[in-house]
Amino acid sequence: MTQHRQAESEKESLAGLVERVTFHSPETGFCVLRVKIRGNRDLVTLVGSAASIQPGEYVHASGRWDNHRDHGLQFKADFLKVTPPTTTEGIERYLGSGMIKGIGPVYAKKLVDAFREAVFRQVEGDRRDRSCPGDKDRSRLGRSESHPGNNAFPSVSWGRHGAGGPDL
Repeated sequence: MTQHRQAESEKESLAGLVERVTFHSPETGFCVLRVKIRGNRDLVTLVGSAASIQPGEYVHASGRWDNHRDHGLQFKADFLKVTPPTTTEGIERYLGSGMIKGIGPVYAKKLVDAFREAVFRQVEGDRRDRSCPGDKDRSRLGRSESHPGNNAFPSVSWGRHGAGGPDL
C-alpha cells in the first residue's frame, strides 16, 4: 500500500460538544479545543482551524490521531465544521461563554431554564415583549447603555457556520 493510501486509511471522523476553547487565533483560525465525545469519559483535545469557535458549539471533524511529544494524544483535524448548539447543555455553555456582554454562566442557566431550546428565538424575537427570568427590574436582557429606553438585546448572528458573536 502506498504512503498516500495509508494516510487516507488512517483518517477518522470525530464529532462532539466544545467544552473549552484552550486557544484560538482570530488571525489564522488555528484553535485548540477540548471536546466532549459521546462514549468517551475524558475530554478529547482537538487541533484544527475555525474562523470563530465558542464553548457549547458542536464540531464535526475529519483527520487523524497524533501523539504529540509535549501535549499527548490529540486529534488533528484536516476539516472542521462548526454548528450551533441544539441541546440545552450546549446552549447554556454557548450563552454563558462570555460572548454576549451581561450574560455569564448563571444568567445563561436562567435563560435556558426559562426558554429551553427556544431561547434563541426569544433572544432574536420581539424585543419589546421580553421578560427576564429571575431579574427584578427586567433590564438585564439587553438594555442598551447608549439608549436607556431601548430594551435591545444584542442579536446573535447565525452566519457562516450557524453561530457567531453579538452584533453590537
